[in-house]
Amino acid sequence: MTDASAPPETTDSDPRRWLEEVESPTSMDWVAARSTAAEDRLRSYPKYASLHAGLQEALEAPDRIPLVGQAGDHLYGFWTDADHPRGVWRRTTWESYRTTEPEWEVLVDVDALAREEDVPWTWQGASVLRPSHDRALVHLSRGGSDAGTTRELDLTTLEWVPAPEGFTKGEAKGRLAWRDRDHAYLTTAADPTGATRSGYPRTVRLWRRGTPVEQAEVVHTVGEDDLGLFVEHDQELGRTLLRRAVAFYASETMVLTDDGPLTLPVPTSADVSVHQDHVALRLREDWTPGSGSSTWTQGSLLVAPLADVQAGKADWSAVFVPDERSALVDLTWTASHLVTTALVDVRHTVQVHSPAPDGTWTAEDLTGALDVGLRTVSVSAVEAHRSEDLWVVTTGFLEPMELSVAHLGEKVVLEPPRAAPARFDATGLEVSQHWATSADGTRVPYWQVGPADLPADGTTPTVLHGYGGFEHALTPAYDPVVGRAWLASGHVHVVAGIRGGGEFGPRWHRAALGPERHRAYEDFVAVARDLVSRGVTSVERLGCTGRSNGGLLVGNMLTGYPEDFGAVVCQVPLLDMRRYHLLLAGASWTAEYGDPDDPAQWEWLWTYSPYQRFDPSRPTPAVYLATSTRDDRVHPGHARKMAALLEEHGRDVTYWENTEGGHGGASTAAQWATWHALAWAFLHERLAG
Repeated sequence: MTDASAPPETTDSDPRRWLEEVESPTSMDWVAARSTAAEDRLRSYPKYASLHAGLQEALEAPDRIPLVGQAGDHLYGFWTDADHPRGVWRRTTWESYRTTEPEWEVLVDVDALAREEDVPWTWQGASVLRPSHDRALVHLSRGGSDAGTTRELDLTTLEWVPAPEGFTKGEAKGRLAWRDRDHAYLTTAADPTGATRSGYPRTVRLWRRGTPVEQAEVVHTVGEDDLGLFVEHDQELGRTLLRRAVAFYASETMVLTDDGPLTLPVPTSADVSVHQDHVALRLREDWTPGSGSSTWTQGSLLVAPLADVQAGKADWSAVFVPDERSALVDLTWTASHLVTTALVDVRHTVQVHSPAPDGTWTAEDLTGALDVGLRTVSVSAVEAHRSEDLWVVTTGFLEPMELSVAHLGEKVVLEPPRAAPARFDATGLEVSQHWATSADGTRVPYWQVGPADLPADGTTPTVLHGYGGFEHALTPAYDPVVGRAWLASGHVHVVAGIRGGGEFGPRWHRAALGPERHRAYEDFVAVARDLVSRGVTSVERLGCTGRSNGGLLVGNMLTGYPEDFGAVVCQVPLLDMRRYHLLLAGASWTAEYGDPDDPAQWEWLWTYSPYQRFDPSRPTPAVYLATSTRDDRVHPGHARKMAALLEEHGRDVTYWENTEGGHGGASTAAQWATWHALAWAFLHERLAG
């Protein structure tokens, strides 16, 4: 990172601010000119046509595993293919699902709806009414944006339930959630009370069927400086939870009682899970409950009876306590067990925890029984209140996804897995784990995927991918896009587990928060330099990729470490950290980055703001910037303004913007194939020739 004596002026004089006007004719003319030029050049690259066709084929493959969830006697799932690029929501029975060719009943055809209403609808999900299972709330968005609509579907007639009888939410951030057949909880950023500064709902209302939404009763409201207010209702138990998000890493969990919301007396920094009569608490900070003498370390998972927690007299039991090598990843409840997945040196393990009669908890390791190996494993309950069964999904860099059902009991019984076929030829490829040493001496893990007989002369084109934020861990995953677009050519793909992520839990994340953000970037460039020193590649043949917060990461490679990379792919990025908190959902991330309106915080925040840190006197590698006009989470102005700045200084910049897709970048397999093919064609062009 380059040094500078002082940050730039904190005034709002930005000559490229007009590019923040998302859909103004002037902005869209600018976008169209550059996107057309990018497509014209990259589509002419010799490998582009086969690359695009191969990616779309993999994304639309009819023999993909259909993932489902159970509600009543049916399994529900969303599916896309060549005939249904926007997808269908459908259901089947267990008996049929276990066959090689299940019979599906289509409930919602999003493509047909989009054609009928002339709106580019994309799927956001659905929730089925319990216990009758005859109605559903269906969530859709326009072009993939976070803001969406909800409408009620009759699952017996497959007709929309019209207003005023049916529940319908207008287009805005927020949701409708079932309380019972005649009531739904409504949260919407379009509420008369307004939205929070982050653009999320601040009011929960209870809406009675057949009444005007204006008469929906206010349940609770939070201040506009909070991040937002969210609601969860357990239809099995009739229990409602309110989540008041004070900031990104601070929230209050409230149980709705006849006397109003009752806040659980637990740390606001902790993640809270309530299931039946228990509370599970994942700590982000060390905690000494009440007047007790025991202090639980950050990253621990504690469990206690809900009634005791509400009464303020909980005797917490620890079911997971991390060490320097481990971190809790996720948890799921079955009817009588708590199942956790954790990382040990960034390798997955699975444990099932069971309550004993004396109130203690026992643990059993399932890692061997599930044959996890070097794969990522994800477990979730089939029916959390009624069953001890788990969905088990495993995936590795070179191992396609497998899905099975595990039956928990005295002995774990694993059904034969349903395996997806390979989407690329992995012959001669291997996966290895390595460690780089960062600037402060911290060891940083990374995964390397490539030829087993890799030459050590630095000639192999290599792409380094990272994220490093929001406690999100990067673990092995089968990606047919990377496989077909890069690995199949004999190139190397690397995934770095840098600080800011969750590879080693809260401590790993907190090590790169706010003023320490530069640690993430030092980690990433340490991996890049380790690849060069090991002879895997050379600077000229080394590229890096990142999306969203990862876009901020590679943006800092572009302006802070330009001499270490031959090419940069930066997608849906944050880049202007002077104004990020004023754009769309940006205000919700000040806990991660800092508040640029605070002069003391701006003193260090600007040091990793690529838009401000661009130095015309330093070279920059070739960069590909991509975003979506419909991204209402990270403003497309970040990528637009950075491209314009680089253009003004004659730099090698390629800019492309999809007109739909939201923060994901694309809405259909064809759009995704274009999204990926353009970026990988750029990397081939610049790194492989």
